[in-house]
Amino acid sequence: MIEYKCMNNFTFHNPVKIVFGQGTIGNLDKLLPNDAAVLMIYGGGSIKKNGVYEQVTDALKNRSWKEFPGIEPNPHFETCMKAVELIRKEKITYLLAVGGGSVIDATKFISAAACFEGNDAWDILAKGSPVEKTLPFGCILTLPATGSEMNNGAVITRASTREKLAVHSELFFPVFSILDPITTYSLPDRQTANGIIDAFVHVCEQYLTYPVDASIQDRFAESILQTLIEEGPKTLKKPDDYNARANVMWAATMALNGLISCGVPQDWATHMIGHEITAFHGLDHAQTLAVVLPALLKVMKKGKEEKLLQLGERVFEINIGSIPARIDATIEDVETFFRSLGAKTKLGEYGLTADVIEPIAKRFESRGWILGERQDITPDKVREILKLAL
Repeated sequence: MIEYKCMNNFTFHNPVKIVFGQGTIGNLDKLLPNDAAVLMIYGGGSIKKNGVYEQVTDALKNRSWKEFPGIEPNPHFETCMKAVELIRKEKITYLLAVGGGSVIDATKFISAAACFEGNDAWDILAKGSPVEKTLPFGCILTLPATGSEMNNGAVITRASTREKLAVHSELFFPVFSILDPITTYSLPDRQTANGIIDAFVHVCEQYLTYPVDASIQDRFAESILQTLIEEGPKTLKKPDDYNARANVMWAATMALNGLISCGVPQDWATHMIGHEITAFHGLDHAQTLAVVLPALLKVMKKGKEEKLLQLGERVFEINIGSIPARIDATIEDVETFFRSLGAKTKLGEYGLTADVIEPIAKRFESRGWILGERQDITPDKVREILKLAL
């Protein structure tokens, strides 16, 4: 693989309309088409406890609308297909995701599956069947984490086969996304911490590779990391700190809306390995990231040396000592940050043993997947990373 030490060519397009701030759910009626038959999609019902459900239904009161609750934290294909049945039965024309990244990811897939003309909509994920048409959809974000509110990606789990796969399409950009930081006040600490970790690792996947002299992307990425480090703990200490919540919400959105990935190499191995841990063992997505990233950085630190040093100096102020010492200190600071949020960073802390390694490595082998920005994280490297993560 050729490494270019200059910024790669890129095309950047992001059509999502962001409506940010306190009280902005009230704008929903103006954002939806007048003739839309709306399906509101949401998760376990927390929106009925924090006032969001009431705000949304009030905005929809003069419209034709139905609701579909029950989207899982790792959205299941099987659940999504039940929503598709309802859409076809009720002749729904517009989808509204109300929740976090899982609800939004599910809505993206549902928007495509409802229009899919093949025999099995799972082919969109498993076989790369093209997404040629989707139902339009908007979002009301209640859990900042995945950036799904402003990107074109989705991750769906098939519970029956314990597979978790990602899909991207230019038709998966939301028409609009409403971001009201107050909706996050009532989040449990675990979900708040998970969101901060997810956003942090999103940045690392695009930043901790090798340098291509992309100064703007690097500085933007570093500012997002610094914001998460500075503001993230404040949201746990004082959940109704509006300024901290607003900064974390916007940081999570900016972490994965395509801006910092322009013209730079990307990794995503931490996410791919983490997806398999979730698929096999049910850990929260962010829990897997907090476990895998430090181990991966230790195994792959030689190839990431320049960017690890840059991260250490610019974000953690590590600029004294030998190169190996500074790199080790930087990785340690990343792990320490995760633990400061209450996250575990070892598989053993979740009761998992070395038995987890081989099924995951063999799955990568069966798919022929080689990971990393240099395509050098082989299944054997995955074994090494997971062993170190124990």
